[in-house]
Amino acid sequence: MSTPLAYHLTWTTYGTWLPGDPRGWVKEGEPGTQAPDPEREEVARSRMVDDPVMLDEAQRQLVEDTVHKHCRIRGWLLHVVRALTNHIHVVVSADFDPELMRDQFKAWCTRHLSEQAGRRRTWWTEKGWVKWIENEEYLENAIRYVLEGQ
Repeated sequence: MSTPLAYHLTWTTYGTWLPGDPRGWVKEGEPGTQAPDPEREEVARSRMVDDPVMLDEAQRQLVEDTVHKHCRIRGWLLHVVRALTNHIHVVVSADFDPELMRDQFKAWCTRHLSEQAGRRRTWWTEKGWVKWIENEEYLENAIRYVLEGQ
């Protein structure tokens, strides 16, 4: 299998999009978006180990700076990164496992955010999304979406 042109990586902040969410949610191993499930959402909320995370402006900037720096260090081509209050988008090209890339970004952002906050905490949901970008048109659309579609 060949390496795609780029990847669109997305992950959410902790506690802001729980299983059962009214907006729909993703269940591992099942295709598509699942229907709202208030009971499942309440169970997920009761299992939370920390408060939900909404990133402020300084935290969003720190996340973006961290992703930029990590891409420079690893030699990955960063097309765009955008940190919003409750989720992060990264469009990046690299000959590297995209899930490991996402996990590295999350780990380094966790470290820097915790240092800035003066305490360790849970910043992100588990995993996230990876979309393979196979052509220039899709790449342009992904970049435009990250920059303008939010």
